[in-house]
Amino acid sequence: MGELLILAPLPVDTVSSDEFLSCAKFLSLDIFLIILGSVLVLAGIAGSVLPVLPGPLTGWFGLLCIYLSSWVPINYYTLAITFVLSVAILVLDYLIPAMGAKRFGGSKKGTTGATLGMLVGLFVPIPLGFVIGAFAGAFVGEIIHKRNDVKRAWRSAVGSFLGFLTSTGLKILVSLFFLAYFGYLVIKYWP
Repeated sequence: MGELLILAPLPVDTVSSDEFLSCAKFLSLDIFLIILGSVLVLAGIAGSVLPVLPGPLTGWFGLLCIYLSSWVPINYYTLAITFVLSVAILVLDYLIPAMGAKRFGGSKKGTTGATLGMLVGLFVPIPLGFVIGAFAGAFVGEIIHKRNDVKRAWRSAVGSFLGFLTSTGLKILVSLFFLAYFGYLVIKYWP
């Protein structure tokens, strides 16, 4: 009457309690890695829009979590390519808005204004507030840079804004790819 009932695919007498506990530890670690990986991949998407988190790099750590689980075979090639892609997007995130502003005659203050305007726009209760905020911030930054040239400020605000949209779009695309790939790995290798 004092026997422990263990539901396992093998008969109870062929599985020792140490083997069962070892398997349970691996399973709980795998579940933790899946949950952590899911959170990181989703945070990567949020980080693609919010400047607080490096979006694709955060998503890459989610992919790393799934590869560290015991049931997904590790693929160093895929991890290396996705890591290089994440770092490249991180670098381009700083270069593209500046290139857009420079191409349209903008300054560093316009690029900084676009980032600050986006942050303010996140908290304004209007649809697409962060987009409108980025544009308005770029314009205000350019006006602060050169007060008497509104036409130049408008043109460079457009350039800064287009650069911001381009870099944000790239980050969102890569982060969505990481989410899709994460989902594919979970579906393909789920025990």
